[in-house]
Amino acid sequence: MILYALVLAAGTGARYGGGKLTAPWRDGVLIDGALRAAFAAPAAGVVVVTGAGREAVQAAAHAFAERARQAGRLSFVYAPDHAEGMAASLRAGVAALPDEADGVLVFLGDMPLVPAAVAGTLARALEQGALAAVPRFEGQHGHPVAFARSLFSDLLALQGDRGARALLTSLGDRLATEPADDPGVLLDVDRPDDLPA
Repeated sequence: MILYALVLAAGTGARYGGGKLTAPWRDGVLIDGALRAAFAAPAAGVVVVTGAGREAVQAAAHAFAERARQAGRLSFVYAPDHAEGMAASLRAGVAALPDEADGVLVFLGDMPLVPAAVAGTLARALEQGALAAVPRFEGQHGHPVAFARSLFSDLLALQGDRGARALLTSLGDRLATEPADDPGVLLDVDRPDDLPA
C-alpha cells in the first residue's frame, strides 16, 4: 500500500495573532513537530499544503526537511481558497496526490507533539480494510487521520471549516479507532498559551 502524508499548513492562525506555524518552538518553529511525525510515517512523500504566510511556511518546512535529510520526500501545494477553512486545504492536498496513492495520512501543522509511531498504526488499519483510521486517547478522536483512496472523492467534496468529521462519523464500523497512549494526538495550538514547554 502506497501512502502519502499531507501536512495542512494553510491557516491564518488568527487566534494566535498570525504567524503561528513559524513561531519559535523548542529548537525550531512550531510546524517542525508535525513535520517530524509526517516524515516518520510510512509515506512515500510528504505534501505540505500552504495558504496564508505561504513563503514563510515553505521556507520553514524546507529547512526542517533539509536538517532531517528528507528534502527529497517533500513537496508543496498552495490552496488558493484557504480562507474558507480546513476543507479547502484538504481538497487542495488530496487533489495534488499522485495516482499511485492508495491512501493518505492527514497531519495538522499546529499539532507539534504527535508521536512518531501513531501513523504506522493507522496505516496498518487501512491495510486491513478500514476506510479510515484515527487515534483515540481517553475517549477522544485525535490526529493524524488516515483515509483510503476510496474516500478521496468524498474529501474533494468537503466544504467549510469542519474538516472531515462528519465523513468519519458516517463510516460506522469502517472507521478504525486505534488506542493511543499519548495526549499528543489531541494537543493543537490555537493561542500562544497553548504552546507546550
